[in-house]
Amino acid sequence: MSEFIGEFLGTFVLILLGNGVVAGALLENSKAKNGGWIVITAGWAFAVVFGIFVAKTFGSPGAHLNPAVTLSVAIQSGNFTNFFPYAIAQISGAFLGSVFVYLHYLPHWKKTTDQSAILAIFSTEPAISHSFSNFISEALGTAVLILGIHSIFSEANVGLTPAFGAFLVGILVWAIGLSMGGTTGYAINPARDFGPRLAHWILPIPNKGKSGWKYAWIPVCAPFTGAGIAALLLKLLG
Repeated sequence: MSEFIGEFLGTFVLILLGNGVVAGALLENSKAKNGGWIVITAGWAFAVVFGIFVAKTFGSPGAHLNPAVTLSVAIQSGNFTNFFPYAIAQISGAFLGSVFVYLHYLPHWKKTTDQSAILAIFSTEPAISHSFSNFISEALGTAVLILGIHSIFSEANVGLTPAFGAFLVGILVWAIGLSMGGTTGYAINPARDFGPRLAHWILPIPNKGKSGWKYAWIPVCAPFTGAGIAALLLKLLG
């Protein structure tokens, strides 16, 4: 139960801060309006760091915050016991985090008429709709995430503290966002996309359009695919 709570609260903080910075940059009358991609990717990187710290503090030593990371750990260890409990906690935390983003920016939704901008605050969409390349982008980005996390916490890095490792994971996510995020918005996390997209669909947000369910399978399936391939390669090479 403590690990469930840790994953839930850690993912809640991840989405509150991550989607929060997107909301600040896109919503009308926000003081952070037009902050741009550097601000958004930096905000997400910091969100990852503090999500990890919260997850660890409240009972999840692994601090996955991401079902794709949980899957990669399960494949490498051969133990899938935590996969479904963690995934449920992560999706639930992501959903609630988005609800609180909605509440935090409550007066700004009526001022914003751009439906695509409102959806972008909750979930990812491709810059150019092309299912094959969009799938590759999300899978490759997630594979880099798994490879990077594995490398950060590798035994080769003797003396690296877990706390400093959390900062490096944030920098890793920042790098992925800057270098690879321009194609699809780099979900690289099924919970990060599905939970908030569900919130967008349910919440009474003024001026919102459709929730983009036609695309939604890609930021769910592609990260699992990329994580699975990366985990198998790491297991083979290890």
